[in-house]
Amino acid sequence: MARQTADVAIIGGGVHGCSVAWHLAKEGLKVVLFERDYLSSGGSGRSAAGIRQQFGTEVNCRLALYNLEKFPVLQEELEYEADLEYDPSGYLWIAYSESQLEQLRKNVALQNSLGINSKILTPEEIKEVAPGLNTEGMLGASWNEKDGHINPHTLTFAYADAAKRLGAVIQTQTLVTGIEVKENKVTGIKTTKGDWDVGSIVCAAGPWSVEVAKWVGLDVPIVPERHQILITEPIERMKHPMTLCLDDGSYFKQCPNGTFMLGWGNPNEKKDTSFESSWEFLLEVSRRVLAKMPCLSEVRVVRQWTGPYDITPDQQAIVGATPVEGFYLDCGWSGHGLQFAPSIGRIMSEIVMGQEPFIDVSVFRFTRFEEGELFFEPACI
Repeated sequence: MARQTADVAIIGGGVHGCSVAWHLAKEGLKVVLFERDYLSSGGSGRSAAGIRQQFGTEVNCRLALYNLEKFPVLQEELEYEADLEYDPSGYLWIAYSESQLEQLRKNVALQNSLGINSKILTPEEIKEVAPGLNTEGMLGASWNEKDGHINPHTLTFAYADAAKRLGAVIQTQTLVTGIEVKENKVTGIKTTKGDWDVGSIVCAAGPWSVEVAKWVGLDVPIVPERHQILITEPIERMKHPMTLCLDDGSYFKQCPNGTFMLGWGNPNEKKDTSFESSWEFLLEVSRRVLAKMPCLSEVRVVRQWTGPYDITPDQQAIVGATPVEGFYLDCGWSGHGLQFAPSIGRIMSEIVMGQEPFIDVSVFRFTRFEEGELFFEPACI
């Protein structure tokens, strides 16, 4: 089979890979994207699909501001016919201890200083924005009414379809089997459907980026972690935002179609990329969420699924160049990556093209781990 050529190859057909493909194709580059399964089959399509500006580090807040500017207009910009389900139904972070509340106050102060209109709520005010909540034990919460939900599948497909209209090649059901490197520079990529000569490679493969990076001699410090979600039958829409409870790591929201999505950050979850669900999770998340949302007691669960987080030592992403010329990383998002597709897609395209990123993401550099310059995101669950 004759070799083909591309300016940039992207590994991973999640929302980040597809966003990077669109941004690069928009700049006139010849782009090819490889996905071993179907688009959004990994962490993107299995996420809780939350979008928020409530972060505790400046860089994430600045990126989030851009994301939330783009989501309301993205469907039109990408000329996508299906609904992206952008739903600014709000986002609550609930504190059950003074230390948790103090951290939320610090987060909100940072957010406010950057132009994000979050605020601290009392338990009485929590009931106003989420009447179904049992507020027993709650000391307060941070709240932003513009945060909310977006459909992870249609968001991914919208970027992919827009990229294809600009000439990008999207190859699904195509396994990447190796990367060719000459004199510390990537020159090609091997797949089950033929090999390509490429100038650059962007690895956006989530937890599977660890294996990809080994092909170019890099050790990426990512640990996969299984996360599970329950979905209920649809019920009439009520006034209920995404809610994250800092006492036990449970979270829940009502989606635009009326279903409730229930999750829980189990510290003892398996550290692997399997899609296997567990009975333990079904029982535990139901018990925890019903204590906070007793109005859901008669609602039936209809679906359960599993997806992997890609966790770094500081729960922050790895974005940008690496010691191998032409090999770039966009991974390690530690559970909050979906919502950064607009900002990071643009930034990765700027980095690959040798431009200055419109937001400085140097703190996300790959070398920070060996340099001992970790920076932790306090608003991560």
